[in-house]
Amino acid sequence: RFPKIRIQTRQLDTLLDQRIVVVIDDWPVDSMYPEGHYVKSLGLLGSVDAETQALLLENDVDDRPFAPAVYACVPALPWKVSPDHLAEPGRVDLRDLVVCSVDPPGCKDIDDALSARLMDDGRIEIGVHIADVTSFLKPDTPMDEEAARRGTTTYLVQRRLDMLPGALTTDICSLVGGQERLAFSAFWIVDPNTMLPDETIKPRFHKSVIKSSAALTYEQAQIRIDDDSMNDEVTLSLRRLRDVARQLRQRRMDNGALTLASPEVRFELDQQSSDPLDVGMYVSRETNKMVEEMMLLANVSTAERILEAYPAAAMLRRHPIPDQKMFEPLLKAANACGFDIDVQSNRTLATSLDAAVRPEDDYFNTLLRLQATRCMSQAVYCSSGQYAGPERMHYGLAMPLYTHFTSPIRRYADVIVHRLLSAAIGLCPRHPSLEDSDHVKSIADVCNVRHRNSQQAGRASVELHTLVFFRTRKEIVEARVFKVRSNGLVVFVPKFGIEGPVLFDDDTDGNEPTATVLDEDAMTVTNRGRTWKVFDKLTVCVEVEQLPARRSRLKISIIDAAAK
Repeated sequence: RFPKIRIQTRQLDTLLDQRIVVVIDDWPVDSMYPEGHYVKSLGLLGSVDAETQALLLENDVDDRPFAPAVYACVPALPWKVSPDHLAEPGRVDLRDLVVCSVDPPGCKDIDDALSARLMDDGRIEIGVHIADVTSFLKPDTPMDEEAARRGTTTYLVQRRLDMLPGALTTDICSLVGGQERLAFSAFWIVDPNTMLPDETIKPRFHKSVIKSSAALTYEQAQIRIDDDSMNDEVTLSLRRLRDVARQLRQRRMDNGALTLASPEVRFELDQQSSDPLDVGMYVSRETNKMVEEMMLLANVSTAERILEAYPAAAMLRRHPIPDQKMFEPLLKAANACGFDIDVQSNRTLATSLDAAVRPEDDYFNTLLRLQATRCMSQAVYCSSGQYAGPERMHYGLAMPLYTHFTSPIRRYADVIVHRLLSAAIGLCPRHPSLEDSDHVKSIADVCNVRHRNSQQAGRASVELHTLVFFRTRKEIVEARVFKVRSNGLVVFVPKFGIEGPVLFDDDTDGNEPTATVLDEDAMTVTNRGRTWKVFDKLTVCVEVEQLPARRSRLKISIIDAAAK
């Protein structure tokens, strides 16, 4: 989408190997190329720093330092909970409650913590405790204006671009272990017979003060749960949460929630150079699902509460129902493999995906779910005044109502939801900007753009580091055919989470051109007597190919594949 741009400069020798920023000034009617001028250099072509700066610019992600006026809004360090905080109307002292957080390794911006207390009558009280960011992030302040503009925290492979200043993100608001912190807590009473929240009792919401007993990784939490010799209160709480999460997940599946797949890639970086040392697919454990279910429960309950209070101006998150034609790639691939997928509703789609298994091929169902994911539209933020009841639903989660409440440190939409919920439960008046549906819509629109830009920058960062990883190595690995094309294949490499094209060689054999035959119904392509079908296994070589003008790209080539 970017044309070549003609610039005039006297710095040719110093710019030849640089990634540079230019501005287009004019596009003369008689010229193939626009004219512009050089602004600045980002660094050496191909270097991680320069390419990272480029991808941030391309995706309009702001990485500039916060202004002094923003820092002036942050409380001084060291910060601690004061008697004034405990005396705030509606704030509950929960420092004696056993609470713990479960996050990825190295997580510093801890938004959420969990609790599960056995009550005297045998029932279980589960709690989700979210960082109380809005006690520090006040409306109509420079920090709030900056957070609204940034919209979200952007996670790159080697660094994080925060929505809020670091003192709030990793210290004052972060629910770190062993420290007293302000929180927004939600509670449900669980029936011990069904291990599901009692629907006759409404969830309770409180501003609170908590003291996390432990900040665990997913792996550490899983080890505690699985170790029968560990029976401390934190571990017992985790087991209760696991049991409730299993039932919540089963109920969602029964209601038609989709279990989709996406290739999440994990990098191990060199501590000094930040170069990738290893790359592989992210390993998900049952504790990941446990935390996910608790967050979903909190988000749904919050959506119901703010919509009840503000029917026309609640910040919701909707996932539109996909058009039937969007499912065509999935239907073709499944039919070619002998499976019928029913896409009439999310429930029928979920049932069909669950049934589409090959006993001899454990990864087949994951590939099918990856295809299904690509057929979906994006979930978006909206104002409840924009849509009627059914249009507010979240298709993928099979929820009639949904919002984002659980990550206010890193998402501005959650900040708005916290403000709405605070007003809904009578802790403060609703801010005038949140009384109008159109204004809430305008906030949602900005959040959607920033969320999309952040996601694209994150993916570009993964692609960049994958390229850097393969610069010095060549890997021969198993891949799967993901799509068939008239000139080649699109393959997915499970070991590295890489998807890319494999182009057929156009060379001729003697006087005969290379024959390539594509059968779109059977989802096969034949080249040089070999036939590949969607989801077939093949062996590929992954390496970096050098291109003109000091560019490079990932090259995937077929080493060997069995003809069908």
